[in-house]
Amino acid sequence: MAATSQHGAGPARQAAGGEGGLLLFRIGGVPVLLAPSWWVGSLVIVVLYAPLVGRLLPDVSTLTSWLLAAAFAVLLGLSVLAHELGHCVVALRLGIPVRRLRLFLLGGLSEVARTPRRPGQEGLVAAAGPVVSLLLGGFCALLLFAVPPDGPVWLLVAECAVANLAVGVFNLLPGLPLDGGRLVRAGVWAATGKRAKGTRAAVAGGALVATALIVWALWGLATQSPDRWLRLGVCVVTAWFVILGARSELAAEARRGWPEGLRLADLVRPVLQLPAESPVSDALAASAGRGVVLVRADGVAAGLLDEQAAQQLAGTTPHAPAELAAEPIRAETVLLSSEPGEEIAEHVRETPAWQFLVVDDEGRPSGVLRREDLRAALMHARRRA
Repeated sequence: MAATSQHGAGPARQAAGGEGGLLLFRIGGVPVLLAPSWWVGSLVIVVLYAPLVGRLLPDVSTLTSWLLAAAFAVLLGLSVLAHELGHCVVALRLGIPVRRLRLFLLGGLSEVARTPRRPGQEGLVAAAGPVVSLLLGGFCALLLFAVPPDGPVWLLVAECAVANLAVGVFNLLPGLPLDGGRLVRAGVWAATGKRAKGTRAAVAGGALVATALIVWALWGLATQSPDRWLRLGVCVVTAWFVILGARSELAAEARRGWPEGLRLADLVRPVLQLPAESPVSDALAASAGRGVVLVRADGVAAGLLDEQAAQQLAGTTPHAPAELAAEPIRAETVLLSSEPGEEIAEHVRETPAWQFLVVDDEGRPSGVLRREDLRAALMHARRRA
């Protein structure tokens, strides 16, 4: 669901990183993409499912079997899409930005731009997808009573019911990166106040889920189950993605963590306020490694002095106003000194800026945090640990 928290109907959110895809539509400004690997996964499903259709409906032709298998692949894709839209809509309603929604291989993902701040938010976003899937599956199951049995139409409706119920139930399994794992993390997080403990518990659940998938596939082979080859293919790929996704979640949690004993105050550079019309050469000389806030005559901040731009400007026109080398202060480049360290580190990672203005609870500047200073401190603390 990159160092971002991701919610998806498929077993691997991180493993599909880097793919683009065909833009299908947008919802709330969020692009919905169909990755090239979705076609590969669908082709595998068609090839494995077509023989099973022939056994379920022995009177249909080979062509009909293949068409029904293709319909199942499409219905599975639509089921995953509905599941992901559930995640996406709830995240947006909670104020959590979503970068994009993608369908790929055997699943999908909704890439949220930041980690939920509270366990309740994590739980709501995680639960939204399975709820949508189970409701759609239940509706299709009821619809079966209105359709003549044992025909192609009945099988299509049954496929839709099975697809949605399978997506919903599978994602409730208690292991990361599945939604059930996110619910486990939210519960442990709420009980202990430690998100990292929830992640470790849910990663252990992911390992159990992957093991259970392999055992189920082998059981199908041992008992000569009619769907044994379909089961084997899906379970092996899914278990692989679960393992990769769980490892990615654990690595992301390690990056997100804030070393014990490290204080933001130790990383923040002192802040100096100078008139925006000050000569850029004077502003550079006065900065002496401090963060510089340039203030206009009306009291409005013009921005933070960009040292690299200031040095270039001073090299050609040293008496030019320092404001010409100012980096605008945007909402996303302002940090609250009372925020938890984990949230500050995550915010800095996700924001394309090299320096951030730190303010106290009353909005007064208390320092400037540079990305390089934070990165060096975190790396040093982790090496010591």
